[in-house]
Amino acid sequence: MSTQQGEEHGKHPRPRLETLSDLIYGLSLSIGAISLVITNNQRSAPGDINRNILEFLFVFLILITSWIIYTSDMSVLPVETRLVTFLNVILLILVAIIPYLFDQAVSQYNLIGDQDYASTLFAIDYAGTLLILAGFAHIISQEEKQLVDGDQMVRLRRIRNRLTLLTIIVLFSLAVPWSWLLFGIQVRLFIWYVPIISFWLNRMRSRPFGVPRISKTP
Repeated sequence: MSTQQGEEHGKHPRPRLETLSDLIYGLSLSIGAISLVITNNQRSAPGDINRNILEFLFVFLILITSWIIYTSDMSVLPVETRLVTFLNVILLILVAIIPYLFDQAVSQYNLIGDQDYASTLFAIDYAGTLLILAGFAHIISQEEKQLVDGDQMVRLRRIRNRLTLLTIIVLFSLAVPWSWLLFGIQVRLFIWYVPIISFWLNRMRSRPFGVPRISKTP
């Protein structure tokens, strides 16, 4: 693929939906930060402070990881198609309620049954975001779309498969009771960390976990 073709496929005018998506991601991140400020009205022991910070970091990592993958996909994905627009809307709904569901799942003011219900919804929500991101990778990797070159198609298919597997892993966490603890932490939380760890391990490699750069060689 030539440089000119790469630029044509790799860049497109920034649509309003993509701008709205960035706003929703930013708002979701802000909600998590605001929840930390709200705790100023409550008396907190050192353990409570550490717990609140760790809970915020968990949601932050989920959202920022999802946003990095999403923006990489959107850099080459034709947002104007009906399917992509529909998936974008569903993704934004799921992203917007992630902070609320997680807060309800770990809230010490909720009964264990309520926490279990909220954590179930959170796992479904989390898995849904991963599945949609896998769908974006699948659309980009289709040969007839010709959005990327052959090598990138193969790589995006691997990313699609990895995201699909991570979706299954997150859903598998529902088989683990919320009351199960490991080192005083719910086992489900450890399972939910798997997609985050997978992303950043791949990110640290020479090839990023997302849509690769367009080749500059003519």
